[in-house]
Amino acid sequence: MERIRFLKSLMIGAVSTTALVGACKKDSTSGSTTTDSSTNGTTTTTTGGATTTNGCTLAPDETEGPFPTKAPASYVRSDITGDRTGYKLTSKITIVNHANCNVVSGLLVDIWHCDAAGNYSEYGGTSMQTTDYTSVHFLRGRQTTDTNGLVTFTSIFPGWYSGRATHIHAHIYNASGTSLKITQIAFPEGTGTALVAVNGYAKGMTGYTYNSSDGVFSDDTAGIEIATVTGNITDGFSLSINLSVTV
Repeated sequence: MERIRFLKSLMIGAVSTTALVGACKKDSTSGSTTTDSSTNGTTTTTTGGATTTNGCTLAPDETEGPFPTKAPASYVRSDITGDRTGYKLTSKITIVNHANCNVVSGLLVDIWHCDAAGNYSEYGGTSMQTTDYTSVHFLRGRQTTDTNGLVTFTSIFPGWYSGRATHIHAHIYNASGTSLKITQIAFPEGTGTALVAVNGYAKGMTGYTYNSSDGVFSDDTAGIEIATVTGNITDGFSLSINLSVTV
């Protein structure tokens, strides 16, 4: 419950900021707010909180959550599995420039997520997470985007915990360490998806929070934060997503 209250408190501030946006019109089909503008050949459209410039949609800003990596520069590695067990997940994240959709090399990308049981490393021993993992650093890591704007991480398919859909956190910095984007990555749902195949590991899916009810993903009516996930429990899964940032 404390995790849910934490997320709701951050969402209140986000709603207040959105309310300041003027000159908007309502999309009668989706109920989302749309703003269009054009300057010097650049066309920008904002729909449902997602900003698209010349066809390139900006990755939404999201909370780091209550369990961000404490010392990200210490974990420069592609395989972030550590001692965790679960179905293998290979995540390919491509970073593009919001202004023109060109890939961007030389950016730092940190990711982190929970283990199969829904626990994070570097935290624990509290009411928010009773299992104490304060002294370990599994499922956290940093990579630098290559010439194709790509970073690749090997981990396990994340589990879930109360109040949240399955997700991966991402924090993107420029080469000098300036923060460019904090966001989260969602997983597809429904028949035939990896989420159904994994079935919540030992926990099953009873009490699971789906994207449409998740405090972070519920406003993503366009599915911008949902990655493409393929594979199976025998061979493992592959995740891919493009994240657009302002550089």
